[in-house]
Amino acid sequence: MKKVFHLGLDKVQVEGAKVAIVPGDPARAERIANELDNPIALAKTREYHVFLAYIKQQPVIVCSTGIGGPSTSIAVEELAQLGIKTFLRVGTTGAIQPNINEGDLLISHASVRLDGASQHFAPIQYPAVADFFATNAMVSACDELGATYHLGITASSDTFYPGQERYDTYSGYVTKAFQGSFDEWQNLGVMNYEMESATLFTMCSALGLKAACVAGVLVNRTKSEIPDVDHQVVEKKAVSAVIKAAELLV
Repeated sequence: MKKVFHLGLDKVQVEGAKVAIVPGDPARAERIANELDNPIALAKTREYHVFLAYIKQQPVIVCSTGIGGPSTSIAVEELAQLGIKTFLRVGTTGAIQPNINEGDLLISHASVRLDGASQHFAPIQYPAVADFFATNAMVSACDELGATYHLGITASSDTFYPGQERYDTYSGYVTKAFQGSFDEWQNLGVMNYEMESATLFTMCSALGLKAACVAGVLVNRTKSEIPDVDHQVVEKKAVSAVIKAAELLV
């Protein structure tokens, strides 16, 4: 049985799983897998830590993607080759709307394509949109959990610093293309910045796959650049939502 190049797995090992939960952080992938039934570590290579587990006796894959679009695209491509059809991203984020509080959950139904990787799957005119049914499962999960959430558009950047117009950097300089971009996205109603959803949404739509994304708010950048919340508490909220959504989709 042929194995995919980076993950080093074959179809037999994923046991027919159709749904994958895809956090960025390898440690978070393990924590998520341990919340499910009978977790088994399948592979740990570079940023990709892959686990097989079960929800309602159905196999589910949990796979970390690392940070950013390029590494995410590799994980999604190879998991799709193994038979995964639905990708549920979970992560953390910085909000840019003043009405969003630390600890809230953000469900992205579309993303501003500030990345480069998505352009390798579709031209820039092609929208980065989440799957309706997978996103509806995220909404239903948050409703069932009683979580405070917001549904809207995310700005998805290849970089953490200049692409998200951060000036607390080595040079303190942001190129002209991104100067004023924070205010522009805020004025256009964008909820937050993160680094993977544009690639994930564009890629999955172009390939006939399904994707949704939920993120826990660590900081509201209209108030502070430094998180002042318990990361573990915020992560737990987001993880609970993505697991509940997966239960609705398996």
